[in-house]
Amino acid sequence: MATEQQILDALRGIRDPESQQDIVALGLVRDLAIGAGGVSFTLAFAGQAPATKATVHSMATRLVGQLPGVKNVQVKMGGGPAPAAAAPAHAPGPAHGHAHGHAQGQGAPPRPDLIPEVRHTIAVSSGKGGVGKSTVAVNLALALRQSGATVGIIDSDVYGPDVPLMLGTKGRPGMFDNRIVPVEAHGLKVMSIGLLVNDKEPLVWRGPMIHSFIQQMLKDVMWGALDYLVFDMPPGTGDAQLSLSQVLPLSGVVMVTTPQDVALLDVRKAIGMFQRLNVPILGVVENMSTFACPHCGQHTSIFGETGGQRVADEYGAPLLARLPLDPETRVGGDEGTPITVRRPDSAQALAFRNLAAAVATRIDELGALGSLPKIS
Repeated sequence: MATEQQILDALRGIRDPESQQDIVALGLVRDLAIGAGGVSFTLAFAGQAPATKATVHSMATRLVGQLPGVKNVQVKMGGGPAPAAAAPAHAPGPAHGHAHGHAQGQGAPPRPDLIPEVRHTIAVSSGKGGVGKSTVAVNLALALRQSGATVGIIDSDVYGPDVPLMLGTKGRPGMFDNRIVPVEAHGLKVMSIGLLVNDKEPLVWRGPMIHSFIQQMLKDVMWGALDYLVFDMPPGTGDAQLSLSQVLPLSGVVMVTTPQDVALLDVRKAIGMFQRLNVPILGVVENMSTFACPHCGQHTSIFGETGGQRVADEYGAPLLARLPLDPETRVGGDEGTPITVRRPDSAQALAFRNLAAAVATRIDELGALGSLPKIS
């Protein structure tokens, strides 16, 4: 049976999004009792938002339930006086309540020491939803892994965490030495909020909570030595993109779009946001570029033509790939066996491997440019 110390160590892996301190240090864990196969305790919340309470309760129940010998967990939600330590650790004054949650302050530099063993960090983003961004992120990560690299993937899309489904991950993250052990799937190290909450549990999070989640997925997860860490970002220009660029120096971002004008309109906004945040644009992926008829083989441009190339030229970035619309790619994502694993010899899998090679080359090129002396 797990000891009291093991239980508290597990709960220390959960941080309050406002104070950035763990819930044990804040004094939220009360009345801890250990019985025959069961553990019970109270979370004495103070002024936390309802969404924070629900998320912390869910994570605490799951993390303790994974400990050896624990068959059932009862977690009560109580009230209590706000502990003195609960003041925001990074409060920048009156502007702390900004809608985007600038928890580090606008002038705070990214911290390269959060994941010192990770060589390259790649964000996969899009201007709008429905363009296949998560499919690209998952298959890009797998193609990089198939090239011989060590790769991890973080599902940063807290509102639609699809990566666990696409990779067929069934287990829960473990705990070791007060840190989270990521789940492994198809050779990738994987972390997602979808691994910690129920499938039907909605996450109604504001900026500070997303900022806290991004930080926790970096410094509190045992990623180990990785060649690449891929981030599947939520669509649009929101808190996750801002928070990630604030806490971590990104190697670059891959922008995913479809060829039609409505998608290009939104991807331009997203590219502009990353440029303002000084994140290198690795290039553009035009997804769903054509559809090959399974009967006659003729290619049809369902969503228009040359859209990806136009936006890439407009911003001086390379067009990394043109990926056709492929039903089997969709089936693979639904069944947890992505096309790069399901049919590694298919044309679609080859397209993703070519994308991975283009991304790796682009990162090397940008790294070499960044090391050149500046002429004043």
